[in-house]
Amino acid sequence: MTTREEVSMIGFAIVAHAGDARSTLLEAMDCAKGGDFTQARTLVEEANESIVAAHKEQTKLLSEEAGGSDLEVSFIMIHAQDTLMTTMLFKDQAEYFINSYERITQLEEKLK
Repeated sequence: MTTREEVSMIGFAIVAHAGDARSTLLEAMDCAKGGDFTQARTLVEEANESIVAAHKEQTKLLSEEAGGSDLEVSFIMIHAQDTLMTTMLFKDQAEYFINSYERITQLEEKLK
């Protein structure tokens, strides 16, 4: 059975991975805004790796609870869940904006 302290440590890991992903996604959007769509997409993939790492940490606890363990959830874990979910949403938005920037750039090229 996972202790409250262990749950908190997993929460910290999720926050760290999700935070790394968020920072990388912001960088990806800056690249797209500047016209470097290849680098932007590379950064989105890098961010996704961090999201997957966070999700793996989350899955450890989900599996344990599904197996019948009663876990004590800390505020840190609640923060971790919030951070992960908002980062996952931000990834979708970043991909949308990268595609939009690319389309705008292509249309501007046609107007020249």
